[in-house]
This record gives sequence, C-alpha cells and structure tokens, in this order.
Amino acid sequence: MAGSAELIPPRGADLADAVGRWMDWLRAERRYSEHTLTGYGRDLNGFLDFMVQHLGQAPGLDDLADLRALDFRAYLARRKGDGLGPASLARALSAVRGFFRFCERQGLVTNPAIHDLRTPKQPHGVPKPLTVSEAATALTEVTILSDEPWVQARDLAVLTLLYGCGLRIAEALDLNRGHSPLGDILMVMGKGGKERLVPVLPVVRHAVNAYVKLCPYDVPGTGPLFLGVRGKRLNQRIVRAQMQKLRVALGLPSTATPHALRHSFATHLLAGGGDLRTIQELLGHASLSTTQRYTEVDEQHLLRVYRNAHPRER
Repeated sequence: MAGSAELIPPRGADLADAVGRWMDWLRAERRYSEHTLTGYGRDLNGFLDFMVQHLGQAPGLDDLADLRALDFRAYLARRKGDGLGPASLARALSAVRGFFRFCERQGLVTNPAIHDLRTPKQPHGVPKPLTVSEAATALTEVTILSDEPWVQARDLAVLTLLYGCGLRIAEALDLNRGHSPLGDILMVMGKGGKERLVPVLPVVRHAVNAYVKLCPYDVPGTGPLFLGVRGKRLNQRIVRAQMQKLRVALGLPSTATPHALRHSFATHLLAGGGDLRTIQELLGHASLSTTQRYTEVDEQHLLRVYRNAHPRER
C-alpha cells in the first residue's frame, strides 16, 4: 500500500546515537576539556572509518559486537602503517576501549575481544625540564616579546604561574578574574575535574597582580583572567608561540616549551629536597608512578655531574 511502508532508520544510526551519548558523558561526567574531547572523537572516528572499509558497509552496534580480535588488530596495523607511533597507537586504542566500556555499561553492546588486546608498548620517556638558570632567564626575558606593557605583564604572569605553581597550561588559562588577587593558596581545577590546592609564592602573586592592574579590559569575576589582545580568553597556541619565539631569541633548547616549565617546577623541587608524595599532590598526578619519572631526571643529572667532575672519569 502506497505510503504505508515502515520507515527504517539508516544503518549506523544506533551507532551515531551511542557516539553522541558517549561524548556527552565525557563532557558532563568526566569533565574532559574540549581539546581532550576532540582527540577522543578523532580517534574513534578513525576507527569507525576504518571499519567502513574493513566490513564493506557502515557499521551498526550489532556489527561492533561481532568484531573479533583479528579485526581490532587489523585496525591497529593500518594506523601503524599510516605512521602512528606507539604512544599515538596506545591513545587511539584507549579511545576505542573507552567507547566500548561506555556501551557495555549502557547495555548497548558487549565485545570482550577489545579488552583482550595488548596496548602497544611505549618507549619510557623522561621529562625534559629546563635548568634553574634557563627557567630564570625565560621568566626574566619574556617581556622582550612585546612592546605592549600589559602584554609583557601577561606573558610574565602566565610563565611564572607555570613554573612557580607547576600548573598545566590549560589550568592556568582556565583561571577567571575572580581568582585575582591571588592569595597564599590557589584552588586549581585539573584533569577530569579534580580540584587541588596549590601554594602561591609571593613572586607569582606579584606577577599576576601586576598584569591585572595593567590589563586594559574590564572583565567580570566570571570572565577569563588571562586575555588575548582582542579581549577574549588567551589561547594556548599564543602561549606556545610566545615560548617558541623566546626559545629562539635566547638560544634555549628545543624542549623549552610551556609544559617544560611544569616539569622544571617538579624537578627543581625534588632536587631541593621535596618528597614525591607532596610533589604528586602539587602536580595533581593520579598515580605516584607518574611523579616518579622525575627521580630519573634527578639521577641523570647526578650522573652527569659525577662524570664531569670525578677525576677517574676525566
């Protein structure tokens, strides 16, 4: 009978709905940043795009439930062939696993094969901090990057926060005007919406307060603390670009990035006698094993000093 045919949703509509629910959950419940959400979405879309070619059709949830370990390995092999290194492969697999776990909890799909896959082994990286003198030089000379006094003060305040408090760049730029003037303790919203208390050194307070006094924009307490030249919240790309210019101007190592100032904060604290548990709390690391990487940096420094100074080595 004309017009009475049952409307059938296109294949994959159930999957698209599940992906949307997962992303909403990551945003609302896990409180992931937009940067992290973009990465997760890109990795999952890469997996689903591969499955379209691999299966010869746009997959639905039922198709995902039928995937075997061989299918997942084929996806990893393709990404490896595309040039992804172990760290990127591990991140991509983590995103896919996370989506499957969410679907299992929601009763949408179950596939034990994804959980049986081994995560690609990653090379053991060691943080690359600046030396004490390099960090001091970066903070002293950052004002050479601009002729605008308020921008000079802003750049100095941001870098001082990263090095003086060990903040991630996103944590520093997420601060609002209501946080100023800074007190002795700063409440920081870290990864996954986890809050932590960070002591604020007088030099950090002075740098931030000096910037606020010079900032030409009238911002409410709920507005951003650090602004770009157009009055919007300062973008991470601008800070990275400023640090790159500073690196070239001062002849700093290629590892001198904004995040290296956070590494420097931890390494210099450890070298000064700080204990790992305290440094873990200050950095907001969920696992002590992450913080323990800084002990390897300190050991390498000691070995270099030994080799350069011991008469038998010379």
